[in-house]
Amino acid sequence: MDTKKILSVIPARGGSKGIKRKNLKLLAGLPLVAHTINASLKSKYITRTVVSTEDEEIKETALQFKSEVVTRPMHLASDTAKTAPVLLDVLEQLEKKENYVPDVVILLQPTCPLRSEKEIDRAFEIFFSSENCDSVFSALPIGITHSKWKMLHDGSLHALYDFRNRPRRQDEKEHYKMFTETGSIYIIKTETMRKCKDFIGEKPKLFLEDCCCDIDNIDDFKIAEDILKRRSS
Repeated sequence: MDTKKILSVIPARGGSKGIKRKNLKLLAGLPLVAHTINASLKSKYITRTVVSTEDEEIKETALQFKSEVVTRPMHLASDTAKTAPVLLDVLEQLEKKENYVPDVVILLQPTCPLRSEKEIDRAFEIFFSSENCDSVFSALPIGITHSKWKMLHDGSLHALYDFRNRPRRQDEKEHYKMFTETGSIYIIKTETMRKCKDFIGEKPKLFLEDCCCDIDNIDDFKIAEDILKRRSS
């Protein structure tokens, strides 16, 4: 492995709609954001861990758990702010202040606390061992294209396959495997991210997770806590 500088960015803003102060809410005895910080620091590939936040209490918590902190501009901490500009802001700040440019960036969202350092390292091994790969993201399989539809906000339905020429299930060449992003792990070359301004490149590979819980509401918190308790027992 030639890459040496691998930057982990954990975006953790203070506001949240579903659960107030979600990133600081205790999960199995630790603030939610701390689970991701711990996993990042334990990874054998990540060389630097940074939390991006505008919130003073989250800053203090991140520092307490041995992460660095990059102060996020307020315009990137709104309900409508997207994640990619937050990552690019971290890169810009670190380069401007320290002349630091990582070879690879990994996005670890704190709302996915079940992801362990072992899973992070397995994702890196896919990234480093795949030819022409510029990014890796975590996903779960959701079957094949057969019978898959999407519903738009106006309620209209659109097929993800040619339902007028419906293939049989056993016609394997007429189907494609389907996957959904878990939001847990995104690894990308820095030069690729700066070029496409996103955290998935043009030539991505999948890392298939065994289990994922993306916390959005209080029920998700309960599910994640139950899983963590079972793991520790």
